[in-house]
Amino acid sequence: MPAPTAGAAAAFAGTVPTPASLPDSAADAADLARRRALALLAHERLCALYGAPFRFFSVKDPLSELVSAVLSHRTRNADSHRAYQQLVAALPTWVQVRDAPTAEVEALISPCTWPEQKAPRIQAILRELTDRLAGQLELAPLQALLTELPVPEARAWLETLPGVGPKTSAATLLFSTLRRPAMPVDSHHHRVAQRLGLIGPKVGTEASHALLEALLPAGWDAQQVYDHHEALMFHGQKCCYFRSPACRRCVLLDVCPTGQQLLGPPAPAPAA
Repeated sequence: MPAPTAGAAAAFAGTVPTPASLPDSAADAADLARRRALALLAHERLCALYGAPFRFFSVKDPLSELVSAVLSHRTRNADSHRAYQQLVAALPTWVQVRDAPTAEVEALISPCTWPEQKAPRIQAILRELTDRLAGQLELAPLQALLTELPVPEARAWLETLPGVGPKTSAATLLFSTLRRPAMPVDSHHHRVAQRLGLIGPKVGTEASHALLEALLPAGWDAQQVYDHHEALMFHGQKCCYFRSPACRRCVLLDVCPTGQQLLGPPAPAPAA
């Protein structure tokens, strides 16, 4: 198992005072420092395990990525990809998608879950963007806007569109050709973070975005943020399963309270 970094190891060696011994503000600061160290340790081990840096899977422009992200909600990747391909094959421009009968859009995206909800939502997003972009649904002004705004403001702007939440805004910025450092959190990523104690047991996926992003170094670029998301997602898919997680072979067992509760702490190394 890879050794912890010096900063991460210190957080687990007892050099950070325990929250119970500190005033509330100091306890909060100590807990944040601990969780940041743990997030970095998880990043290092999982990136090494799964072979980061990871190649970006998407080369879509931000408008296309926005629509794709809406289609992907609660849908398997293969199904959302098929829905997207059927949509753009039949209606090659977003103006055509916006102006088509909703029933036609719904039929085209039928491979994804809840097409009856996603079809009117996509058209509502496209109409709203048309209004905001001076009556023209064009890529260039949207791309310029999302490039110039700071990431938090770009995410906030996107999240005022109909039905767009934190995961969709982050995916639009990070996965698209904009390559901006906004971190999406999917169900696998969320599960790993929750079991590690990076977020509380009652924190939902949407609320987790801001909390988990706050644990990352402020200067990270899009590749580092993408690697972090992908590494935790892969770990959820390949080891930290929803049912029966494979804790015995997990590279994070020594720092995972959930795994230790299920299996007990790892045995100490034999004396030299």
